[in-house]
This record gives sequence, structure tokens and C-alpha cells, in this order.
Amino acid sequence: MSDEAPWRRVVLKLSGEVFAGEAGSDSIDGAVVERLAAEITKATAEGRVQVSVVVGGGNIWRGAMGAGSGMDRPTADYMGMLATVINSLALQDALERHGQPTRVLTAVQMAEIAELYIRRRAIRHLEKGRVVVFAAGMGRPFFTTDTPAALRAAEIEADILLKGTHGGVDGVYSADPNVDPNATRFDEISYKEVLERDLRVMDMTAITFCMDNGLPIQVFDAVKPGNVHRSLCGESIGTLVR
Repeated sequence: MSDEAPWRRVVLKLSGEVFAGEAGSDSIDGAVVERLAAEITKATAEGRVQVSVVVGGGNIWRGAMGAGSGMDRPTADYMGMLATVINSLALQDALERHGQPTRVLTAVQMAEIAELYIRRRAIRHLEKGRVVVFAAGMGRPFFTTDTPAALRAAEIEADILLKGTHGGVDGVYSADPNVDPNATRFDEISYKEVLERDLRVMDMTAITFCMDNGLPIQVFDAVKPGNVHRSLCGESIGTLVR
């Protein structure tokens, strides 16, 4: 690996389930968050890349889960946004204990605990060497956190969207590897093929958005220790979608 990463600015998308650890409970595993913070801090300290993060909230609450039990869908989705804020604050705390200045920018105004998202402010934080954590999705219901991750990446002119998965899935497969033992992993695949084969690596709205805006996606296993740092620094792990 060279001293220079192939990109200067990235958005790292982490599912909320990554924060729950191997136990997979509806909680935050402090040891996992510490490891993620250490790997992100190491990458930024090496001066290789400007890092922003979008964290899901599935370890605490999923809007679709509430809607499936009869709850009003927008209400359930707003609850999910609040779950992403909880995870974002946990990550901010861990990063700053590692000495990495961090700012949480939220799409829903909550001035007492986070800054309101403003594009130019986010870029300025990154230029100053701070990690920026984008919380509360887009502030609107009916979207998963994959779509706002793609949107923020385009807005801040990121070079790539790094999609960290959980559950041992280390890339894009021809079928669900947890179900089909004959599933094969792609080293690289086009957006079009992902859409045509309905390969559920991300929300399809996010895939289409990335395709329309020429934003590459790297899908990798974020649970394996060291992988977040490797991905941030430009190693070819997982699957590249472009």
C-alpha cells in the first residue's frame, strides 16, 4: 500500500448492527465502537484521507420494524433517525477519547447536542482535520440511511462511498452467502448489474443515485478488525461497484 490513499475524502457508511457487536443485541457494544474509533483515528492521523461517517440505527430501532407492527410509518422513521443520533454521539465520544476532533451534524435540529447540517460547514470541518458524523439521515421519512450516505457523499464531493457491512458479508455476492453456499463474491461489479440482478448490497435508491452521479461504492466487512482502516487507506478489499 502506498503512502497516499487513492482518494482524499470519503463517506464511511456503517450499519447500526456493526455497533451491536457479535452479540447482535439491541444495544451498543462499547468495545466495538472503541475499535472503530481507533481505526478511523489511525487513518486520519496518517494524513491520508478526510473522513466523514454515516451510521445506521438498526441496533436500536428500525422504522420498517415499527411500520410492520402497525405504527405510522413517518413516526417510526423519525424514531429511527433518533437512533442514528444515539450511535453518532457514541462514535463521537470514542473518537474524541482517541484524540480525534469530531463533529456530529444532524439533519434534524437539536442544538443542544449536535450542529445542524450545513454543506459548507461540513466541508470546512473536514478541511480542518475533523471527522464529521452525519446523523438523522436526511431528516425525512421513507429513506434508509444508505440513501443519505450517498447524498452526503455527493454533496461534500467525496471520492468514494465506503459501505461497511455486518454479518460476515465481505462484499457483493451472486446470491445471499448466508443462504446459498454456492454464492460467489465479485471483486468488481457495475451499478447496472447490481440493479438488474437485484443484489441487495444497499438500498436500490442509493445505488441508482450513485450511478447517476458517478460515485463508486466499496462494499466490505466492517466487523473484521482492521478492515475499516484498510478501506479508508485505499486497500482493495471487498467489492468495488462502479
